[in-house]
Amino acid sequence: MRWRGRTAATLPPDPGVADLAGDARLRRLELTVTRRLDGLLHGEHQGLLPGPGSEPAGSREYRPGEDEVRRMDWAVTARTAVPHVREVDADRELTTWLLVDASPSMEYGTAELDKRELAVAAVAAIGFLTAGMGNRLGAQVLTPTGLRRFPPGTGRTHLFGLLRTLLNAPRTGGYDEDTAPLAPPDLVEALDAVHRVATRRGLVVVVSDFLDGLPDDPAHAAPWERTLRRLAVRHQVLAVEVTDPREWDLPDVGLVTLMDPESGRRRDVWTGDPALRERYAAAAAAQRDQVREALRRSGAAHLPLRTDRDWAADIVRHVHRQRRLAAAPAATARGGTA
Repeated sequence: MRWRGRTAATLPPDPGVADLAGDARLRRLELTVTRRLDGLLHGEHQGLLPGPGSEPAGSREYRPGEDEVRRMDWAVTARTAVPHVREVDADRELTTWLLVDASPSMEYGTAELDKRELAVAAVAAIGFLTAGMGNRLGAQVLTPTGLRRFPPGTGRTHLFGLLRTLLNAPRTGGYDEDTAPLAPPDLVEALDAVHRVATRRGLVVVVSDFLDGLPDDPAHAAPWERTLRRLAVRHQVLAVEVTDPREWDLPDVGLVTLMDPESGRRRDVWTGDPALRERYAAAAAAQRDQVREALRRSGAAHLPLRTDRDWAADIVRHVHRQRRLAAAPAATARGGTA
Protein backbone atom coordinates (compact mmCIF):
# COMPACT_ATOMS: atom_id res chain seq x y z
CA MET A 1 0.00 0.00 0.00
CA ARG A 2 1.08 3.61 -0.43
CA TRP A 3 -0.14 6.84 1.09
CA ARG A 4 -2.09 9.25 -1.10
CA GLY A 5 -1.41 12.96 -0.91
CA ARG A 6 2.34 12.73 -0.40
CA THR A 7 3.54 15.82 -2.25
CA ALA A 8 6.84 16.38 -4.01
CA ALA A 9 7.81 18.92 -1.33
CA THR A 10 7.87 16.19 1.31
CA LEU A 11 10.05 13.84 -0.73
CA PRO A 12 13.81 13.71 -0.06
CA PRO A 13 16.09 14.47 -3.01
CA ASP A 14 16.85 11.49 -5.21
CA PRO A 15 20.14 9.83 -4.26
CA GLY A 16 22.93 9.58 -6.78
CA VAL A 17 25.30 6.74 -7.52
CA ALA A 18 27.94 8.21 -5.20
CA ASP A 19 25.42 8.35 -2.34
CA LEU A 20 24.55 4.68 -2.72
CA ALA A 21 27.99 3.24 -3.50
CA GLY A 22 30.46 5.33 -1.55
CA ASP A 23 30.27 3.88 1.96
CA ALA A 24 33.84 3.27 3.17
CA ARG A 25 32.75 0.50 5.55
CA LEU A 26 31.92 -1.76 2.62
CA ARG A 27 35.29 -1.37 0.90
CA ARG A 28 37.04 -3.36 3.63
CA LEU A 29 34.66 -6.33 3.42
CA GLU A 30 34.00 -9.26 1.16
CA LEU A 31 31.10 -11.68 1.09
CA THR A 32 32.07 -15.13 2.34
CA VAL A 33 31.37 -17.71 -0.36
CA THR A 34 31.43 -21.28 0.93
CA ARG A 35 30.02 -23.09 -2.10
CA ARG A 36 32.40 -24.69 -4.62
CA LEU A 37 32.80 -22.76 -7.86
CA ASP A 38 33.56 -24.01 -11.35
CA GLY A 39 35.05 -21.01 -13.10
CA LEU A 40 37.89 -20.92 -15.57
CA LEU A 41 40.05 -18.03 -14.42
CA HIS A 42 42.31 -17.98 -11.37
CA GLY A 43 40.37 -15.77 -9.01
CA GLU A 44 39.94 -15.55 -5.25
CA HIS A 45 37.53 -18.40 -4.47
CA GLN A 46 37.78 -22.18 -4.24
CA GLY A 47 37.24 -24.23 -7.36
CA LEU A 48 35.92 -27.73 -7.95
CA LEU A 49 39.21 -29.37 -8.93
CA PRO A 50 42.42 -29.73 -6.92
CA GLY A 51 45.36 -27.83 -8.31
CA PRO A 52 47.83 -25.02 -7.64
CA GLY A 53 46.39 -22.69 -5.08
CA SER A 54 46.43 -21.67 -1.44
CA GLU A 55 43.23 -23.17 0.00
CA PRO A 56 43.90 -26.31 2.14
CA ALA A 57 41.97 -29.36 0.97
CA GLY A 58 43.29 -32.07 3.32
CA SER A 59 46.22 -34.49 3.10
CA ARG A 60 46.98 -37.79 1.39
CA GLU A 61 49.84 -40.30 1.37
CA TYR A 62 53.05 -39.29 -0.36
CA ARG A 63 53.64 -40.83 -3.82
CA PRO A 64 57.37 -41.18 -4.60
CA GLY A 65 58.28 -39.71 -7.97
CA GLU A 66 54.96 -37.86 -8.29
CA ASP A 67 54.78 -35.46 -5.35
CA GLU A 68 57.09 -32.58 -4.47
CA VAL A 69 58.87 -32.82 -1.14
CA ARG A 70 58.10 -29.17 -0.39
CA ARG A 71 54.40 -30.11 -0.15
CA MET A 72 55.01 -32.55 2.71
CA ASP A 73 52.50 -32.28 5.55
CA TRP A 74 54.88 -32.84 8.42
CA ALA A 75 52.22 -32.66 11.14
CA VAL A 76 50.16 -35.50 9.65
CA THR A 77 53.32 -37.44 8.83
CA ALA A 78 54.44 -37.25 12.45
CA ARG A 79 51.05 -38.38 13.77
CA THR A 80 50.64 -41.31 11.38
CA ALA A 81 54.30 -42.27 10.83
CA VAL A 82 53.43 -42.40 7.10
CA PRO A 83 54.60 -39.64 4.70
CA HIS A 84 51.73 -37.35 3.70
CA VAL A 85 51.51 -34.32 1.39
CA ARG A 86 49.17 -31.35 1.55
CA GLU A 87 46.42 -30.93 -1.04
CA VAL A 88 45.12 -27.51 -2.04
CA ASP A 89 42.25 -26.24 -4.17
CA ALA A 90 42.78 -24.01 -7.16
CA ASP A 91 41.35 -20.51 -6.77
CA ARG A 92 38.57 -19.58 -9.20
CA GLU A 93 36.55 -16.50 -10.06
CA LEU A 94 33.08 -15.81 -8.69
CA THR A 95 30.06 -15.12 -10.89
CA THR A 96 27.28 -13.26 -9.08
CA TRP A 97 23.77 -13.01 -10.48
CA LEU A 98 21.45 -10.33 -9.09
CA LEU A 99 17.68 -10.45 -9.35
CA VAL A 100 16.38 -6.97 -8.57
CA ASP A 101 12.66 -6.44 -7.98
CA ALA A 102 11.61 -3.14 -9.59
CA SER A 103 7.87 -3.78 -9.49
CA PRO A 104 5.42 -1.01 -8.45
CA SER A 105 5.35 -2.20 -4.83
CA MET A 106 9.06 -1.33 -4.61
CA GLU A 107 8.35 2.33 -5.46
CA TYR A 108 6.92 2.94 -1.99
CA GLY A 109 8.77 4.64 0.83
CA THR A 110 8.24 6.99 3.78
CA ALA A 111 11.85 7.37 4.97
CA GLU A 112 15.06 8.82 3.54
CA LEU A 113 15.08 6.19 0.78
CA ASP A 114 12.16 4.40 -0.79
CA LYS A 115 12.28 0.63 -1.24
CA ARG A 116 13.51 0.81 -4.82
CA GLU A 117 16.36 3.17 -3.93
CA LEU A 118 17.29 0.89 -1.06
CA ALA A 119 17.34 -2.03 -3.50
CA VAL A 120 19.81 -0.11 -5.66
CA ALA A 121 21.91 0.57 -2.57
CA ALA A 122 21.95 -3.17 -1.86
CA VAL A 123 23.09 -3.82 -5.44
CA ALA A 124 25.91 -1.31 -4.95
CA ALA A 125 26.97 -3.05 -1.74
CA ILE A 126 26.91 -6.51 -3.35
CA GLY A 127 28.96 -5.16 -6.24
CA PHE A 128 31.69 -3.88 -3.89
CA LEU A 129 31.62 -6.96 -1.66
CA THR A 130 32.08 -9.37 -4.56
CA ALA A 131 34.60 -7.31 -6.52
CA GLY A 132 37.84 -9.14 -7.18
CA MET A 133 40.16 -10.52 -9.81
CA GLY A 134 38.14 -12.30 -12.47
CA ASN A 135 34.83 -11.90 -10.60
CA ARG A 136 31.81 -11.07 -12.73
CA LEU A 137 28.45 -9.46 -11.92
CA GLY A 138 25.27 -9.97 -13.92
CA ALA A 139 21.72 -8.86 -13.23
CA GLN A 140 18.09 -9.52 -14.04
CA VAL A 141 15.73 -6.62 -13.31
CA LEU A 142 12.06 -7.40 -12.77
CA THR A 143 10.00 -4.51 -14.20
CA PRO A 144 6.25 -4.13 -14.87
CA THR A 145 6.93 -4.52 -18.58
CA GLY A 146 9.06 -7.64 -18.32
CA LEU A 147 12.45 -8.96 -17.30
CA ARG A 148 15.51 -6.99 -18.35
CA ARG A 149 18.85 -8.79 -18.44
CA PHE A 150 22.33 -7.36 -17.94
CA PRO A 151 25.05 -9.84 -19.02
CA PRO A 152 27.83 -10.52 -16.51
CA GLY A 153 30.70 -8.05 -16.59
CA THR A 154 33.69 -7.04 -14.53
CA GLY A 155 35.05 -3.82 -13.10
CA ARG A 156 33.69 -0.65 -11.55
CA THR A 157 32.55 0.74 -14.91
CA HIS A 158 30.20 -2.19 -15.36
CA LEU A 159 28.89 -1.87 -11.78
CA PHE A 160 28.29 1.88 -11.99
CA GLY A 161 26.59 1.48 -15.36
CA LEU A 162 24.17 -1.00 -13.80
CA LEU A 163 23.51 1.33 -10.85
CA ARG A 164 22.81 4.31 -13.12
CA THR A 165 20.41 2.24 -15.19
CA LEU A 166 18.51 1.15 -12.07
CA LEU A 167 18.37 4.68 -10.65
CA ASN A 168 17.26 6.25 -13.92
CA ALA A 169 14.69 3.60 -14.83
CA PRO A 170 11.24 5.20 -15.31
CA ARG A 171 8.74 4.71 -12.52
CA THR A 172 5.29 3.42 -13.27
CA GLY A 173 3.34 5.24 -10.57
CA GLY A 174 1.92 1.82 -9.78
CA TYR A 175 -1.55 2.12 -11.34
CA ASP A 176 -2.98 3.97 -14.28
CA GLU A 177 -6.62 4.94 -13.64
CA ASP A 178 -7.24 5.53 -17.37
CA THR A 179 -6.24 2.01 -18.41
CA ALA A 180 -6.58 -1.51 -17.12
CA PRO A 181 -4.62 -2.42 -14.00
CA LEU A 182 -0.98 -3.19 -14.59
CA ALA A 183 -0.24 -6.92 -14.40
CA PRO A 184 2.20 -7.42 -11.54
CA PRO A 185 5.53 -9.03 -12.45
CA ASP A 186 5.96 -12.67 -11.53
CA LEU A 187 8.84 -13.35 -9.16
CA VAL A 188 8.63 -17.09 -9.91
CA GLU A 189 9.25 -16.54 -13.64
CA ALA A 190 12.14 -14.21 -12.83
CA LEU A 191 13.75 -16.81 -10.55
CA ASP A 192 13.30 -19.42 -13.29
CA ALA A 193 15.08 -17.09 -15.70
CA VAL A 194 17.99 -16.74 -13.29
CA HIS A 195 18.12 -20.51 -12.91
CA ARG A 196 18.46 -20.85 -16.71
CA VAL A 197 21.26 -18.32 -17.13
CA ALA A 198 23.22 -19.10 -13.95
CA THR A 199 24.79 -22.27 -15.31
CA ARG A 200 28.06 -21.82 -13.43
CA ARG A 201 28.14 -22.34 -9.69
CA GLY A 202 28.35 -19.03 -7.86
CA LEU A 203 26.37 -16.51 -5.86
CA VAL A 204 22.73 -15.54 -6.51
CA VAL A 205 21.35 -12.44 -4.77
CA VAL A 206 17.60 -11.75 -4.82
CA VAL A 207 16.56 -8.21 -3.80
CA SER A 208 12.81 -7.92 -3.22
CA ASP A 209 10.08 -7.38 -0.63
CA PHE A 210 9.02 -11.01 -1.31
CA LEU A 211 5.33 -10.11 -1.18
CA ASP A 212 4.60 -11.48 -4.67
CA GLY A 213 1.88 -14.11 -4.37
CA LEU A 214 2.35 -14.57 -0.63
CA PRO A 215 -0.55 -16.82 0.49
CA ASP A 216 -2.96 -15.68 3.20
CA ASP A 217 -2.58 -19.02 4.97
CA PRO A 218 0.92 -19.28 6.51
CA ALA A 219 0.65 -23.08 6.26
CA HIS A 220 0.84 -22.81 2.47
CA ALA A 221 4.21 -22.34 0.78
CA ALA A 222 4.96 -19.13 -1.10
CA PRO A 223 4.88 -19.64 -4.90
CA TRP A 224 8.54 -18.58 -5.25
CA GLU A 225 9.78 -20.87 -2.47
CA ARG A 226 10.25 -23.96 -4.62
CA THR A 227 12.19 -22.14 -7.34
CA LEU A 228 14.40 -20.44 -4.78
CA ARG A 229 15.15 -23.83 -3.23
CA ARG A 230 16.24 -25.13 -6.66
CA LEU A 231 18.69 -22.25 -6.95
CA ALA A 232 20.03 -22.89 -3.44
CA VAL A 233 20.87 -26.49 -4.34
CA ARG A 234 23.51 -25.36 -6.83
CA HIS A 235 24.36 -21.82 -5.76
CA GLN A 236 24.90 -19.85 -2.61
CA VAL A 237 21.76 -17.71 -2.36
CA LEU A 238 21.37 -14.43 -0.48
CA ALA A 239 17.83 -13.04 -0.10
CA VAL A 240 17.77 -9.30 0.60
CA GLU A 241 14.34 -8.38 2.00
CA VAL A 242 13.50 -4.67 1.61
CA THR A 243 10.78 -3.15 3.81
CA ASP A 244 9.49 0.26 4.93
CA PRO A 245 8.45 1.22 8.51
CA ARG A 246 4.88 1.98 7.42
CA GLU A 247 4.60 -1.64 6.28
CA TRP A 248 5.15 -2.66 9.92
CA ASP A 249 2.79 -0.29 11.72
CA LEU A 250 0.27 2.48 11.07
CA PRO A 251 0.68 5.91 12.68
CA ASP A 252 -2.28 7.74 14.19
CA VAL A 253 -2.92 10.33 11.44
CA GLY A 254 -6.72 10.18 11.20
CA LEU A 255 -8.52 9.15 8.00
CA VAL A 256 -6.25 8.07 5.14
CA THR A 257 -6.82 6.38 1.78
CA LEU A 258 -4.51 3.46 1.10
CA MET A 259 -3.97 2.17 -2.42
CA ASP A 260 -2.31 -1.00 -3.66
CA PRO A 261 0.12 0.27 -6.34
CA GLU A 262 -0.03 -2.99 -8.31
CA SER A 263 -3.80 -3.62 -8.39
CA GLY A 264 -5.22 -0.13 -7.83
CA ARG A 265 -7.47 -1.26 -4.97
CA ARG A 266 -8.29 1.49 -2.45
CA ARG A 267 -9.48 1.48 1.11
CA ASP A 268 -10.30 4.30 3.51
CA VAL A 269 -8.79 3.61 6.93
CA TRP A 270 -9.38 5.44 10.22
CA THR A 271 -5.95 5.19 11.84
CA GLY A 272 -7.20 6.70 15.10
CA ASP A 273 -8.55 3.29 16.13
CA PRO A 274 -5.96 1.70 18.49
CA ALA A 275 -7.40 -1.78 17.96
CA LEU A 276 -7.00 -1.40 14.18
CA ARG A 277 -3.37 -0.33 14.55
CA GLU A 278 -2.67 -3.31 16.81
CA ARG A 279 -4.25 -5.73 14.34
CA TYR A 280 -2.28 -4.16 11.51
CA ALA A 281 1.01 -4.50 13.41
CA ALA A 282 0.25 -8.11 14.34
CA ALA A 283 -0.69 -9.00 10.74
CA ALA A 284 2.46 -7.29 9.39
CA ALA A 285 4.69 -9.13 11.87
CA ALA A 286 3.05 -12.45 10.96
CA GLN A 287 3.56 -11.71 7.27
CA ARG A 288 7.28 -11.00 7.79
CA ASP A 289 7.61 -14.18 9.87
CA GLN A 290 6.04 -16.03 6.95
CA VAL A 291 8.62 -14.59 4.55
CA ARG A 292 11.48 -15.38 6.93
CA GLU A 293 10.37 -19.00 7.35
CA ALA A 294 9.94 -19.43 3.58
CA LEU A 295 13.47 -18.15 2.99
CA ARG A 296 14.84 -20.44 5.71
CA ARG A 297 13.14 -23.48 4.17
CA SER A 298 14.55 -22.49 0.78
CA GLY A 299 18.10 -22.61 2.11
CA ALA A 300 18.81 -18.93 1.39
CA ALA A 301 20.69 -16.59 3.69
CA HIS A 302 18.36 -13.80 4.85
CA LEU A 303 19.41 -10.15 4.95
CA PRO A 304 16.55 -7.80 6.03
CA LEU A 305 16.98 -4.11 5.17
CA ARG A 306 14.66 -1.23 6.14
CA THR A 307 14.39 2.20 4.59
CA ASP A 308 14.58 3.87 8.02
CA ARG A 309 17.76 2.09 9.15
CA ASP A 310 21.47 2.37 8.35
CA TRP A 311 21.53 -0.15 5.52
CA ALA A 312 25.33 -0.20 5.30
CA ALA A 313 25.62 -1.10 9.00
CA ASP A 314 23.06 -3.90 8.55
CA ILE A 315 25.08 -5.31 5.65
CA VAL A 316 28.33 -5.10 7.63
CA ARG A 317 26.75 -7.01 10.52
CA HIS A 318 25.41 -9.64 8.14
CA VAL A 319 28.82 -10.15 6.50
CA HIS A 320 30.56 -10.56 9.86
CA ARG A 321 27.86 -12.97 11.03
CA GLN A 322 28.23 -15.08 7.89
CA ARG A 323 31.99 -15.15 8.35
CA ARG A 324 31.61 -16.49 11.87
CA LEU A 325 29.19 -19.17 10.67
CA ALA A 326 31.55 -20.17 7.84
CA ALA A 327 34.53 -20.32 10.21
CA ALA A 328 32.75 -22.46 12.82
CA PRO A 329 32.78 -25.77 10.82
CA ALA A 330 36.43 -25.26 9.91
CA ALA A 331 37.37 -24.70 13.56
CA THR A 332 35.42 -27.82 14.57
CA ALA A 333 37.17 -29.87 11.88
CA ARG A 334 40.61 -28.70 13.03
CA GLY A 335 39.72 -29.55 16.62
CA GLY A 336 38.60 -33.03 15.59
CA THR A 337 41.82 -33.81 13.71
CA ALA A 338 44.17 -32.36 16.27
